[in-house]
Amino acid sequence: MPQSSLMPVFDGHNDVLLRLMRGKLPPERAFLDGDNIGHLDLPRMKEGGFAGGFFAVYVPSEGGGVDVDALMTQPQYDVPLPEPLRLDHSQKITVHMAALLMRIERASEGRVKICRTAADIRECLKTGSLAAILHIEGAEGIDGDLYMLDVLYNSGLRSIGPVWSRSNIFGHGVPFSYPSSPDTGPGLTELGKELIRACNRLKIMIDLSHLNEKGFWDVAKISDVPLVATHSNAHAICQHSRNLTDKQLAAIRESRGMVGVNFATSFIRADGQRSENTTLEDMIRHMDHLIEHVGVDGVGLGSDFDGATIPAEIGDARGLPRLVDAMRKHGYDEATVRKLCYENWVNVLERTWGA
Repeated sequence: MPQSSLMPVFDGHNDVLLRLMRGKLPPERAFLDGDNIGHLDLPRMKEGGFAGGFFAVYVPSEGGGVDVDALMTQPQYDVPLPEPLRLDHSQKITVHMAALLMRIERASEGRVKICRTAADIRECLKTGSLAAILHIEGAEGIDGDLYMLDVLYNSGLRSIGPVWSRSNIFGHGVPFSYPSSPDTGPGLTELGKELIRACNRLKIMIDLSHLNEKGFWDVAKISDVPLVATHSNAHAICQHSRNLTDKQLAAIRESRGMVGVNFATSFIRADGQRSENTTLEDMIRHMDHLIEHVGVDGVGLGSDFDGATIPAEIGDARGLPRLVDAMRKHGYDEATVRKLCYENWVNVLERTWGA
């Protein structure tokens, strides 16, 4: 495996496509040559052992919405969610962001590959190409007849979160609220339930991270594949509405599913605060709890790079080896570290997609 001194990391979630879309530089060059903005670009990913992950297509609210990060510095908060988006606006941005990943792949000359199978990811881990999964965070760009789902699937889409935190025609997301239970309102709509069935037929992974608790249980009743939350933490440690209860974790374990530990400090800290002054030991407390309740084969990493405030000890993709070292110092053996860093993600995708 290339760069054998680094532990490969396969990551459950990043928002680099949104950052590149908003940037001033040509996105392909900014990513491939490195712009040193935010958390991710290819040179820094290589330096930190970032071997691949889920590249999110996320449609921001028109007008920008509220400043979520600022509100999450308060001792208690319940961030008002923006209004639902228009389909035409959402489809335009969805196509734009998906095309960015395709253009990066094309310009990379083999350094980046959009992966459609678990075998694709395994090959990238062998060759050193960056393994990218096209993921949608919030299905506002998909119409009620699901025609766009077919188009996106044929473009490489293999993972979808039906909602971001705002509501859409498919369901209701969980708000950014602390302290709060994830049981915050109604779950999936009838169209949302049909979307889950369609994803099962197409073997598209379903991401539960932004669904509220009723939506989570709606998916659990319908879906016939592992339950996966790509970037969520333990509610027992941080009572944020975005985190998962022990009952939810038990259902994920029963389905042979997966949870990716989110690096966002507001979902790590027991006080729910957005602060870079959050330790790696705080993160590992969540890993311990998730391993206890989901099992060592059902836990990985879900950074939220380029979409969140993360611990200063990590900083950006170059800081991943410091997290790996902290996991070792905590007492995880090498087999466990490999599972947490990349093996569990590849295995759950194989169980979802097939080989």
